[in-house]
Amino acid sequence: MRMERVDWPGDILSLVAQEASALVELLCEQNSGVLDRIFALVEPKTLDHRQSLTNTRDRVSAIVDYFKSSDRNSCRRFLAIVYQYSENIPLLLETTLVSIAGYTPDHLQSYTDALKSMALQKYESVAQAVVKDIRLEDTWVYLRHRNPPRGKDRTIQPQASLDNHEGEESEHKVSVESLLKTTSRVVTLLGQAGSGKTLLVHCLGRDWAEGSFPSIHLLFLLEFRQLNLISRDLSLKELLFLFYPACDDDEEQSDAVFEFILSNPEKVCFIFDGYDEFRAKLTHPEKLESINDPNKPLPLTDLLSGLCSRRFLPDCTVLVTCRPRDVTDMFGSPGFITCELQGFDRLGVKEYAEQYFHKKGDELKKKAVNLLMNNRHLLSMSHVPGLCHICCVCMEHLFSSDGTDLQLPTSLTQIYMQILLAFLKRINGGVVSGTSPLQRYRSKIVEMSQLALKGLEESTIVFMDTDVSPELQDFGVKSGILSCVKLTREDGSSGYGFTFMHLTMQEFLAALHLMTSQNITESQLKKKLNLKTRWTTKIDPKSVFTDSLHVYVCGLAAEACKSSLVQLKGTEGTTAWVQKRQATVRNVLLGFAGSTSQTGPKIVELCRCAHETQDAKLARAIGSRPQFELRNIRLNAVDMDSLAFVTAAADQNVCLDIGGCSIDPDCLEILPSFKNVDHLIFRSRKYDDKFAEALCGILCKLQALQKLDFISGGLTDVGAAKLARALKDCPHITHLNVSDNSLKDEGITEIAETLCRLPNIVSVLMGKNSISTDGILTLVERMSACNSVQKVHVEYVDFENTDLNNTEEPKNVMLKQCNINVSNVISLCNKLGGFSYITLVDLSNNSLGNKGLKKILDLLPKLGMIQEINVSENGVDMDGVVMLASALCNQKNLRKVDASENGKKKLVLWFDTSSRHNSRQLTPNVTGIHLHKKLSLTHSEIKPVYMTKLCKQLVKCENLLDIDLSHVDLSTNGALLLIRSLADCQRVTAVELRHQAEAFIKFVPEKAEAAICKLTEYKLCKSNVEKLSRILENCPRLSELDLSHNLLHDEGVKCFVDYLPKLKISSSVSLTGNQITQVGALHLVNSMNTCEKVVAVEVSLGVEDQSLIKFVQEHVNGKTLRLRECSFEVIHLKKLVEIVNRCPRLLTLELSSNSLHSQGLFSLLDSLVELSTIQTVKLRSNGLSSEQIEYFVKKLSSCHQHRDTRIEEPWLTGNAVASLIAKCLNLQPHIKEISVNRASINIITEGNSSPRSTFVAHPENFSPALQSISFDDCDIEGQHLAPLTLPIQKCHALQDLRFSQLKVDRKGADFFSAVIPFLRNLRNLTLDLKGAAEDEVATLMEALPKTTSFESLSLSQLVLGDHGATVLGRALQSVPNLKSINLSQCSVWTAARGQDLVRGLVQCVSLAEIRLDSVILDEEGITILAQGFSRLTSLRRLSLNKIRVVTSETFVNGTGILCLLASFKGFRQMEEIELESWRIGDSGTYELVKYIPSWTELVKLSLSDNNVTDQAGEKLLAALSHCRVLQKLQLSKNQLGQASAAKLAQVVPLLPQLSELNLSENQFGQQGSMSLCEGLMSMKALKILHLTSIGSSDLVGVASSLKHCPSIEDVSLSWNLCDDSLARTLAEILPLCTKLKRLDLEANNITTAGATVIAKCLPSCPSIEVIRLWRNPIAKEDENLKDQRLNFSSV
Repeated sequence: MRMERVDWPGDILSLVAQEASALVELLCEQNSGVLDRIFALVEPKTLDHRQSLTNTRDRVSAIVDYFKSSDRNSCRRFLAIVYQYSENIPLLLETTLVSIAGYTPDHLQSYTDALKSMALQKYESVAQAVVKDIRLEDTWVYLRHRNPPRGKDRTIQPQASLDNHEGEESEHKVSVESLLKTTSRVVTLLGQAGSGKTLLVHCLGRDWAEGSFPSIHLLFLLEFRQLNLISRDLSLKELLFLFYPACDDDEEQSDAVFEFILSNPEKVCFIFDGYDEFRAKLTHPEKLESINDPNKPLPLTDLLSGLCSRRFLPDCTVLVTCRPRDVTDMFGSPGFITCELQGFDRLGVKEYAEQYFHKKGDELKKKAVNLLMNNRHLLSMSHVPGLCHICCVCMEHLFSSDGTDLQLPTSLTQIYMQILLAFLKRINGGVVSGTSPLQRYRSKIVEMSQLALKGLEESTIVFMDTDVSPELQDFGVKSGILSCVKLTREDGSSGYGFTFMHLTMQEFLAALHLMTSQNITESQLKKKLNLKTRWTTKIDPKSVFTDSLHVYVCGLAAEACKSSLVQLKGTEGTTAWVQKRQATVRNVLLGFAGSTSQTGPKIVELCRCAHETQDAKLARAIGSRPQFELRNIRLNAVDMDSLAFVTAAADQNVCLDIGGCSIDPDCLEILPSFKNVDHLIFRSRKYDDKFAEALCGILCKLQALQKLDFISGGLTDVGAAKLARALKDCPHITHLNVSDNSLKDEGITEIAETLCRLPNIVSVLMGKNSISTDGILTLVERMSACNSVQKVHVEYVDFENTDLNNTEEPKNVMLKQCNINVSNVISLCNKLGGFSYITLVDLSNNSLGNKGLKKILDLLPKLGMIQEINVSENGVDMDGVVMLASALCNQKNLRKVDASENGKKKLVLWFDTSSRHNSRQLTPNVTGIHLHKKLSLTHSEIKPVYMTKLCKQLVKCENLLDIDLSHVDLSTNGALLLIRSLADCQRVTAVELRHQAEAFIKFVPEKAEAAICKLTEYKLCKSNVEKLSRILENCPRLSELDLSHNLLHDEGVKCFVDYLPKLKISSSVSLTGNQITQVGALHLVNSMNTCEKVVAVEVSLGVEDQSLIKFVQEHVNGKTLRLRECSFEVIHLKKLVEIVNRCPRLLTLELSSNSLHSQGLFSLLDSLVELSTIQTVKLRSNGLSSEQIEYFVKKLSSCHQHRDTRIEEPWLTGNAVASLIAKCLNLQPHIKEISVNRASINIITEGNSSPRSTFVAHPENFSPALQSISFDDCDIEGQHLAPLTLPIQKCHALQDLRFSQLKVDRKGADFFSAVIPFLRNLRNLTLDLKGAAEDEVATLMEALPKTTSFESLSLSQLVLGDHGATVLGRALQSVPNLKSINLSQCSVWTAARGQDLVRGLVQCVSLAEIRLDSVILDEEGITILAQGFSRLTSLRRLSLNKIRVVTSETFVNGTGILCLLASFKGFRQMEEIELESWRIGDSGTYELVKYIPSWTELVKLSLSDNNVTDQAGEKLLAALSHCRVLQKLQLSKNQLGQASAAKLAQVVPLLPQLSELNLSENQFGQQGSMSLCEGLMSMKALKILHLTSIGSSDLVGVASSLKHCPSIEDVSLSWNLCDDSLARTLAEILPLCTKLKRLDLEANNITTAGATVIAKCLPSCPSIEVIRLWRNPIAKEDENLKDQRLNFSSV
C-alpha cells in the first residue's frame, strides 16, 4: 500500500541532489524495465554517452547526475517513474518521493469521470439517427498483415504482378472491440464513405465510458474536421486540454493529469477520426526534430505525426480512421496495424432494412425489404451501411409519393436525387403544393450546391456560421441537409458551425452545381472528371478528401436526370443546354474508354462512372476490351455490379482477371450477372479453401464460363476436392488452371479424375504444386489412358486437349523439375507409350546427364510423331553436344538442335515427322529433297579441341545446315579454324563470325556457287591477317569478305592489300572500323593499281570510319575513288596524285568533307585538271570558297578532254551561286551544261580541242558550247538574277532553260523577258515559279518563245490568273510545234478564262504530253478539251488528276465525263494516263475499257479514287492484259474486292515489266489477299507495292510471297491490324529481299515481341533503310529495338 501524497515545500532539483546516493542504490537493484523507462526521458545524444558506460552503477550515477541539472518538469517525471515502478523503496526515500512525484488520485478520477461523460454525450449526439444498436463484438473488420515467403523454392521476379507473393497482404476478420483490447499500438481503421467509421469510434468511446477496456485510463477522441480550425503551433498538453479542458480550468488538475499521461502512456488512448478530412499531410517521421519537451509548441502535423510514429509517448494507443487512399500517410511504426471495415453482408442488409421500417407498418416493411433484397442494383449499394440507410430513406420517400407506378432509381446519383426530394419534403411539415420541389426551392438549392462545391475546392467540411447565410442555415437545418455542430476554436472559445448531413451529400450537391451553373465552363467541368486510382504510394501528395464527386457528375449525365437538371437550371433554352452538358461528360468518359493505358483501379472507376450514366454506348465502349485486369484493390458490391453492367453491354466474351484484390464472399454472388465472362482468373494467396468453397456455390450459374484459373493461391487438397466436384456441373469448361497452389498427390488426383467427366475440357494446368516423383509417373500413366488429354505438364502439373473426338491429335508431355535421371528413362518411356500421338516431351530441369540424353534420343522418337524434346538443364556437357552434332548428321528425323552454355542451360531437339518411317539412318538422295537442319550452340565457351570435334562431325552432313554460334567466346585461332571450312568444304556458303555476338555457318547440299565470309570485332594482328589470307587463297568461290572492326590499323591493312591480288573475291571487301590513318587510306587507294579487279575504293576517316573495296561488276566501266573526311596533308595529297595518275582506267574521284589547307588545295586543283585518268570529279563540303571554285573552272579551260565536275558547298545558294555561275560562264567557254540543285553545282565541259558548234560564230567571251542551264530549289529570288542576264543572253546555243522553286518579283519577270528573246534555239523551258503577281505573270507569258524549235513548256504551280491565262492561250497559238506542256496546279482563273487557255492549248496539234493536274474548268472548257483531244493524235502522256469541274453534278457524274472519256478514242500511242479523283465510277470505267486494249505501249495507268467497284474492276484488269509493257498501276481508294484481286492474279503474269502497284484503301478481304499472293509470285520486276488498308488483317501470305519479287524496294502493309504472325513471317523473308529499302507497317497490332523478331533479322538486311512501326502497341524503349532503321514516330 503506497503512502498518500503530501505537498513538498522545497525545490525538486535540490531534493534529487540531496537523495542522489539513495536513488543510485535503489535503481541499481531494479530490473532493466525500470531503467528503460527512465532512459526514455533522456535526450538521445546524452543517452548515447551514458549508455556507452559498461558498468551499471556508472550508468545509473550518470543518469541521476543528468536529472540533477535538468529542468523541474523533467525531474518531476523522473521521480514519478522511480516512485511508480521501483520495488523495495526505503521508507524514508518513499516518504520523500510520494510528497512530490505522485499525482492526486482525486484530480485524475474527476477528470476521467468528466471524459467519460463527454464521450457518452458525443455518442448520443452522433447516434441520434442510428436505426440499429451497434455491438462492437459483432462488428467486424479485416485485419491486414503481410505473408512471409512460402517454403517452396520459387524464382522471384521484380515485377508488379502476382507472381511474387513475398510480402503480399493477407487478411483475417477480427471484431472492432478487439482493436482496443490490445494496447500500446497504432491502428489505422479504413473504410469508404458511409462505412460507419465515425459512428464506430464513438461507440468505442461509449464502451470505454461504460467500463470496457479497463487497461485504458484516459481516452481522447479528436476529429480532424475540428483540428482543421487550428492554425497555430500547440504543445500536446495544449491540444488535449483545448478540447478536453480540466474542470473549472483547474491548472493543478491539468498538471496532474498531464503528468499521469507522460508517466503512464500505456494507459492512454488517442482516437483521431477522419484523416481524409484533414487539410494537411502528416510530417514524415524522418523529417521530425527530436522531441524532448512535451510542453514545446509544435505544428499540428508534427505533433500528430510524433504520436502516430511513436516518437513520443511510445507506449500509448493510437487509432486513426481514414479512407483507404490515405493509409500511406500512416507510417509503419512498431506495432502499426491496418484494418478495414467490413460492410453489411446480405443478412446484415436485411436486418437493417427490417429495423428501419419496424415502426412504419408491417405491410410497408415487408414490401420495402422484399424490394431491396430482390433489386440487384439497390442491394449491391446497400452493402455499405451508410448507403443502406440512404436506400431505405429513398424507398420510404418513393412509397410515400403519390402514384402507383414506382420508378426505382438505377444508380447512386438517382438515389441521392430522391433523397434530396425527400429532404425538401420535410420543409413546411411535408405539405405538398402543385409545383415541383426542385422548382420551388431552386434558389436555395443553387446556393446550397454552390456552398458544397466551394467547400470541396477549399477542403472545407465544417462551415463557420459566418460562411452560411441565415436563410440558408434555416433552410438546411429544416430540410436536414445541414447539421449544426458545436465547435471549439483554437483560442478555446466555443462556437457553432454547419456541416452537410454527410460528405457524400456535399459531393452530390457540388456535382449539381457543376452540371447546372452557367458560370462553370466545359473546361472546368472536364477537369473534375479525372478518374481516381486506388493505388497509392507514400510519395503521393495529400489528396483532396472528396472521392465521389466525379461519380455524381457522371450520374447526372444520365438521361433519367435530365428533367431534374432542367428544373434546377430554370432558364430559356435550358433543355438544349443541359443535353449539351450531359453530352460533354459522356464524351470525356468515351475518351477514357478509348485509352489503352488505364490501370485496373481506374478501369473500375470508369465502370462505376458508366454505370451511373446508364449509357449503353459508353458501357459498350468500355466493355469491348477483351480483358479486365484488376490488381491489389478492394472490390465491393458496387464495383462488381458496375463491371457486370459494362461487360453485358459489350455483347462479347471477356476475361475477368482478379489478382490480390480483397473481395467479400457476398460479392461472388454478383458474378452470375456477368453474362459474357468466359474466362475467370483469381490469383492471390488470400484466395484459399474457404474462398474456393464460396466460389463453388456460383460456378454452375456462370453460363458463358469456359476458362477458370485459380492460381498462385492458398488452395489445398480440401479445396481442390470441392472445386473438382463443383466443376462436374460446368459442362462448358474448357480450361482449368490450379497452378502454384499447395496441392499434393491427393488433390492432383481429385482433379485428374474429374477430367474425363468434363466433355469440353481443353486444358488443365497444375504446375508448381507439391506432387511427388512417384505421383508424377503414376499420374502420367493415368493420363495416357484418357483420350481427351492433349497435354500433360508436370512442374509441380498440367493437361491439355484440343479435339476430344480425334485420338490422333497431338499431345504434349511436360515433366519439369521432377528429379528424373538415367534410371527412370526406360520406365518413363514405357508409360509414355500409352499416349497415341505425342508431339512434345519436355524433360527440362531434371538429372539425365549425357547417358540419359543418349537413352532419350534412342527411345523417345520410337513412340510416335514426336516433334520436340526439351532436355534443358539436365547436366549435359560438350561431349553430349558433340554426340548430338553426330546424330544431327546421321539421324534422318533429327532436324534441329538448340543449345546454350555448352548444353548446360538450354538444350532442345526438333524432329521432322513429315513422313512416317522406321529407318533412322540417312540414305542420300533417296527422295531428292534435302532437309534443312540447324545446330544452335549459343552463349558458350568452346575449347579448340571441341571445336575440332564439332567440325569433323558437321562437315559430314549432306543436308542444308545452319550452325549458329552466336555469343560464343571463340578465340581468334578458333575463328580461323571455322573460316578454314570455306576451303575444306565446298558446300559452305557463308561463315559469319562476330566476336561474342552473332555468328553463323551455312552449308548447302551441293557445291556452293558463291560464299560469304565475315570476321568482325576480333583483334587481328599482322600474323593473323597473313594466316587468314593464306586460308582465303584456297577459297575460289568467295563473294564478300567483311573484316570490319578488327583493329588492323595501317600495318594490317597494308598486309591485307598486299595479299589482295592473290584472293579470288567477286564482290566486295569491307575493312570498316579498323582505326586506320591517312597512310592506311592510301594503301587502300593503291589497291586499284595493284589489283586489276578492284573497281571502287571508298574510305572515310571520320565518325563512320568506313573502308570498302569493290570488285569488277557487270555493266560497270571505269573505276571510282571516294575519300571522305580524310584530312590529307600536302604529303598525302602528292602521294594520292601519284597513285591516281597510275590508274589504268578512267576514274571518278569524289572528295568529301576534307579539311584542305590553302597551299595543298590549289596544288590539288591543279592536279585534278592535269590528271588525264580522271573523268568525273565530285567535291563535296570541302570548304571551297568562290575564288577557289572560279580558279578551278578557269583551269578547266585548258583541259583537252570531256570533264564532269560537281561541287557542293553549303553556301552555294541564292545570290552567291547566281554570281558564281555568271563568272563561270565568262571564264570558261567550253561549258556544255550547268545545273544547280540546292547547294550543289554540276558543270560539264568539253575539251578545248573538240569541234566547234555548228551555230554561227560568236565573239570570244561568248559561251557557244552551253546547251543547258538549270536552277532547282536553291533559294534564288528574282533580285539575284541580274548578274546572269548578259552571260545567258550570249548563249545562243542554249536549248534547255530551267528554273524551279524560284521566288519571282518584278526584277525576275524583267530578267526572263530580257533573256528569252535572245535564245533562238531554246527547245525546253521550265518556269516552276512562285510568288509572282498577276502583271508579272503576264509579262512572263508575253516573253515565251515563239520559235519553231520550241517544244516543251512547264509552268507547274505558277499562279496564272485570268490575264495570264488569256495571254498564255494566245501565245500557245504561236508555237505549233509544242510537244509537251505542264500547267498542273496553275489555275487561279475563272472558268471563262480557262476556256481561252484550253482553246489555245488544243491548237498545239503536235502535243505528245499534257499535264493539267488540279486545274479549274467549267462544262464549256471540258467540251473544248474533249473536242481538241480528237485532233491530238500524237498524244502519249496525259495527266488530268484532280481536275475541278465548275458545273452541275449531273455533268460530273453523267454524260459530261463520259463525253471527255469518249474523246480518248483517237489515242493510239498512249504511254501514260493519270485520272485520279475523277470519281468516274463503273460507267466511266466501262467507257475507258473500250480503248485500253489498243494502248499496247501503255506504261503507266493511275485511276485512284474513282469509285470503281468489283464488277468494273474485273473488266478493267482484263483490258490491261493487252498492255504488255505496263510498269505502273495505281488503283488505290476504290471499291475493289475479292473478284478484282482474283482477276489481277490472272493478269499480272502477262505484265512482266510491272514495277509499281498501288492497291491501297480497297476491300479485298482475306480471300482477296490470298489471290494477291498468287499474283505476286510472278512479279519479278515489281519494285513498289502499296497495300495500305485493304480490309484484311491476315497478310502473312502476302508477306511470304515477297520472296518471289527479287526487285522489290518499297512495301506498305500499313493500317491492316495485322498481328505478330505478320512480323514473324517478315523476319523470315526480309533477308531474302536483297533490294528492299522501305517497309511501312504503321497502324497494325504488332507487339514488342513481333518488333523484336523483325529487329533480330535486320543484321541480315543491309539494304533496308527504314521500317515504319508507328501506331503499334510496341515499347519502343525496349533494348532489342535500338536499330536506327526502326522508326516509331514522325518526329
